[in-house]
Amino acid sequence: MMAAWLLLLAAAMADIGMAVALKYAQGWTRLWPSLIGLALANGAIALLTVSLRQLPVGTAFAVFTGLGAAGVAALGIVYFGESASPLRLMLIALIVVGIAGLKMAPA
Repeated sequence: MMAAWLLLLAAAMADIGMAVALKYAQGWTRLWPSLIGLALANGAIALLTVSLRQLPVGTAFAVFTGLGAAGVAALGIVYFGESASPLRLMLIALIVVGIAGLKMAPA
């Protein structure tokens, strides 16, 4: 079961990498970031699919999308100068709390 959670974490990291690569792709106008983004998207889905062999789909997909959303939002703040308002930070923290709750809840 731990391996499935690690695969899900890797899927979420690939998803975050995909979003950042597509930011650099500038609307598909830059070849390498576009290709990297597509490769990471495929990798994320492949890893998610394998993790679903052992994890409940609802929990796994919620964790996958939550980690992706929180991770991309954090990187947007750090690397792209996006807003770090207290409200935004609190809402990102709520995503993380929800993810932790899903991980700890019985399946």
